[in-house]
Amino acid sequence: MTDVFHALDDATRRLVLDELAARDGQTLFELCTTLTMRHGVGSSRQAISQHLAVLEEAGLVHTERRGRTKLHHFDPTPLAAIAERWPTTGEAHP
Repeated sequence: MTDVFHALDDATRRLVLDELAARDGQTLFELCTTLTMRHGVGSSRQAISQHLAVLEEAGLVHTERRGRTKLHHFDPTPLAAIAERWPTTGEAHP
């Protein structure tokens, strides 16, 4: 679970997850283009690739090869495990 918290601690990685949640199965090129055009992220392909590696290590992203193309898929399972760990009681706390 520590890997998940570390992965979510970066704004760029959270944007990557947002984009994969909106449209799953994107290539590195597609993600870089979307991050630049929609969010003004000026990171290099190598930097985004490193962010994807952190997300994959945390289990939040899985990859699939189709020929020369590598597709990235969002996996919300680790987030669900966090939510299950701290169930709400329905009471608001100050």
